Parts: sequence; C-alpha cells; structure tokens
Amino acid sequence: MAPELIRRTREHLPKVKLVQVYGLSESGFLTGLQDREHTDDRLTSCGRPCPGIEVRVADPCGKQVEAGQLGELLARGANVMRGYWNNQEDTAAAFCNGFFRTGDIGYQDAEGYFRILDRQKDMIVTGGENVYCGEVEAVILRHPAVREAAAFGIPDPQWGELVAARIVLKQGMSVTVDELVEHCRQSLANYKVPRRVEFSETDLPKSGSGKVLKRVLRERFWAGAERAVG
Repeated sequence: MAPELIRRTREHLPKVKLVQVYGLSESGFLTGLQDREHTDDRLTSCGRPCPGIEVRVADPCGKQVEAGQLGELLARGANVMRGYWNNQEDTAAAFCNGFFRTGDIGYQDAEGYFRILDRQKDMIVTGGENVYCGEVEAVILRHPAVREAAAFGIPDPQWGELVAARIVLKQGMSVTVDELVEHCRQSLANYKVPRRVEFSETDLPKSGSGKVLKRVLRERFWAGAERAVG
C-alpha cells in the first residue's frame, strides 16, 4: 500500500484503526501491520508474520538471504494451500523446499518487518536495471493532482523495456506530462522515471479484489512482442 494512500485514509477516517495485511488467494493472510505500527519509517512495510506462519526471503535457489537483501518471499503454515486442483505441474513449480513461492519480491528488515517491492512478473528491466513498480507509483501518488497511478513496462528496442505510467487525476485538478515527469525526477533515479505517461478519464482496470490489472495496461504495447520478464 502506497504511503500516500495510508495518509489519505487517516486524513478522511481519523478515528478508524488501520490494519494492513498481506496475503494471497493460495494462503490467506501471511503478515500484518497493526495500527500502532504505522509509523513514518514503516509505512512501506506489510508487517510481520501472523501467528503460526513462517515467512522468509530467499534467493533463486531457495536459500534464505540475510536481512536487508532482496529475494522472493516464501511462506508456509497451516493456512497455505497444499496444491492446485488436478495440476501437478503448477503445484510443483509453486513450492520450494516445502515453502510456497509467493511471486513477490521484497526484503525483511533487521526488526523483522517485511517490505514488498513488486510482483516478480511486473518488475521492469530497463538497460539491465531492475525497476520496481511500487516505488514509481508511490512517488507519482505524492503529486497532489493524482488519484490513481500504475507503472508498467513497455517494449523498447534499445533498452529492452521502458517505464510507462497510466494516471487518473483527482476531479477538477490537472497536471501536464512534463510537470509529472519533473515531479518524478526529484525522487527517482533517471532510469526509473516514466518515459511514457498517459492520463485516463476512467478508473484503472482492477480485479475483483481491487488489484490493478497490469496485464490489461500492458497488452496493447506487447502485442506481437515477447516480454523480458514473465
């Protein structure tokens, strides 16, 4: 959850206790961040493991990495599924040493709090550098005219992929592409700054659970092309 969204929620609902949780359809809740833990230095965290659940960050070989190092989040516990119905191939690919592979890239800090940077399949690789969509989106959402934002990769013959963004503005407010790009340059490295910005007059496409459908945003750009990231 972008820190700016948390701030807006607290502004409009000051008396409501905010609890942030992280999980998947295959597992239910894995981690949680209690209301009292929503301090400024933890707004980018999804919390610590829920009781009875083990979560770790691992390298591509499934080996647990040290605190602060990036990797894929793996989980196991009584709430995690045992397998996909009648699909042994996908089930085998979904587990590593008894842990479920979430497909999310992130890290665990020294205090045990997890931070998710991106879905592995949504990560943008431009010129050999990894760009995590959540970081780009968090910066865009800090602009006072922006209501919704989604970052995603589009093909480029020189760099492999470029960062693109689809933006929904707040009613009655406006911002130009150049102004938004300059806003991003103040907080992001040059290769992370969106090279293509589009404004949408309708809400971003979402799943039934409210997640932005990045594949819908990408598909017209990648028609006939092969993504560098699956």
